[in-house]
Amino acid sequence: MSQRRMLNLLGILILMGITALVSVGAYIMLIGGSGEASQPISAPTLDLSTPTPNAEQTQVAVLSAQVADLQATITALEAVSAAAEATVEAVVESTVEPTVAPTTEPAPAAAAPSLYRIVSEESQVSFTLTEDLRGQFTTVIGTTNQVAGDIQVDFAAPANSRVGVIRINARTLATDNEFRNRALRSEILESSNDAYEFIDFTPTAVSGLPETLAVGETVTFQVAGDLKIREITQPVTFDVTATAASEGRLEGTATAQVTRAQFNLTIPSVPGVANVSDEVTLEIKFVAAKVES
Repeated sequence: MSQRRMLNLLGILILMGITALVSVGAYIMLIGGSGEASQPISAPTLDLSTPTPNAEQTQVAVLSAQVADLQATITALEAVSAAAEATVEAVVESTVEPTVAPTTEPAPAAAAPSLYRIVSEESQVSFTLTEDLRGQFTTVIGTTNQVAGDIQVDFAAPANSRVGVIRINARTLATDNEFRNRALRSEILESSNDAYEFIDFTPTAVSGLPETLAVGETVTFQVAGDLKIREITQPVTFDVTATAASEGRLEGTATAQVTRAQFNLTIPSVPGVANVSDEVTLEIKFVAAKVES
């Protein structure tokens, strides 16, 4: 094959490669959409009749099952001695003058738990990863304020506090690069598809809460749950730091580490982008306002 013919063939292959890359880029820009939410952000209202399990409740459930067997044995023994005890009580009552029980005031009712709802305008969800962009190491941060959810705080018994479904509009996540944003929506998170617009975190357990909690006090604890991205659900645990800034306002931060591989989030092959990290840091900075009954 002549040198000229080889150069022509090489030129054709290069042109085909460039055309393919341009086609990929054009597809991403077209399918990525505008990033506008299809509807105002909201999450399922916390069902106050169904508590979120916590570590203490789980341990109690296990111990209760063990105690049940012991109670059955004790019940049998109690039945044997019941008749004798009844006889003794009858004799004692017949010989002892009745006394008037002292009058006591009823104990004050415990304060009802407080329900708080995340204020999206004052909150922010972000993801952080790294990549090589045109040969430069780059930290990529994507953010949105489109997050919603309910939190119930029991100040008298913090272990009974609950967390509802936390919902995030993935379509509105944005970085400092519009092409990357459109790639997120079209190829990675596929949030331009109405079926995948939202990411849900459904708590399954709350652990590490203190025995007491006061307004103005900062506490750290963990919330475990199921994180659903597209059609994939994986267990994730958030480390949470929160403060009841006032009786009407909660503030806090929740962070978790996940990987793209867990959710099958692949990066499209485009020029200038390489070595995208598998590890991703998720962060929710939330402000929640008290819901008045």
